[in-house]
Order: sequence, then structure tokens, then C-alpha cells
Amino acid sequence: MRHVLLAIGITTIAFCGFPAARPIPPKQSESANKPTPMILESGEGEKREFRARPGVTFTLKIGPKNGGSETMAVVTEDMAPGDKIPIHRHPHADELILIQSGTGKVMLGDRVQVAHAGAIVFIPRDTWISMENIGTDHLTHTDLWSASGHEEYMRAVSVPVGQPVVPMTEQELMEIRQKYAHYALFQ
Repeated sequence: MRHVLLAIGITTIAFCGFPAARPIPPKQSESANKPTPMILESGEGEKREFRARPGVTFTLKIGPKNGGSETMAVVTEDMAPGDKIPIHRHPHADELILIQSGTGKVMLGDRVQVAHAGAIVFIPRDTWISMENIGTDHLTHTDLWSASGHEEYMRAVSVPVGQPVVPMTEQELMEIRQKYAHYALFQ
């Protein structure tokens, strides 16, 4: 009986454990877009300016097109005094906002709180969020999403820094928001 159990155990390891231990070859698209290790200084990345919020710039740091990450996205933003991120939620990803400088009034779900430099705001997926720069200085922050995608919406509503900023019509903005509704829903 002992030999039968030993044979069953060896067979189980050979047929179940062995295939799980072998590396699975990457799909063609995965190997072509392998993530690139990077160190980005504060001024590095894809710098853009919002068409719907002229004068407000952001930099796409990490994502599928910046470093090849399919599992996260990172953006830095520089908000002028009085600027506001509209009320929205991300149904596909959790988000962190790391405030580097300035003072913001953050609406998070049904809560409103003032946040200062050094604050971290955790936004679970499907939680309504907005932030307004209520200070007299610029509000700079880094946003991290647990899944990429929202950065494509940000590209669609912006232009590279240095190009003419053509204001968006309300209809154009609504069409873009509809197209990217999987990544962000706005009130």
C-alpha cells in the first residue's frame, strides 16, 4: 500500500506540479512590449497640457506607452490656484494621489477634507473624487492607478506642451468622456 501511495504522489507531482513549474512562453504582444526599468527625474516624461483646463500641465510617467507597464499608470500634475479636477470615479482601478506641494480641498465619496503637502489620498475603484487647489501656490501631485487606461483619456483631452491649445467644445468633451467611460465616469 505504501508503494501505491508513493507512486500516486510521484505521478501527481510529475503531471501536475511539473507543468506548473515550467515557464509559460510570453505571447507575441507581451514580449514586444516588455516593461522597461526606468528612473525618471521630475522633469522627464510625456509633458502635456489640458485642452479643457488650459494652463494646467501634467506629465505621463508610466503606462503602456511610457515604460511598457500594462498593470499601472503614473501621472504628475501641476494645478494652478483655483484649478479643479472635476468629480469623477474610476470603475477599473484604485488610485493614489500623493500631494507634493500646495493645499487642496479633496472630495472623496461623501467626505470633504483639506489636504496639504505630504498627504496621500487613497481612492478605491468606483469612489467619487475631485480636488481643488484652494491655496495661493501651485498644487503638485502624483497620481497612480492600479490599472492602466485612464492615461489614454488624458491624452485625448490634451496636447503636447508647446503645441497650440485649442479649447474643447462641450460636445467634444462629452464624446471623449463617453469613449473612455470604462476608465473614468464624470458627474
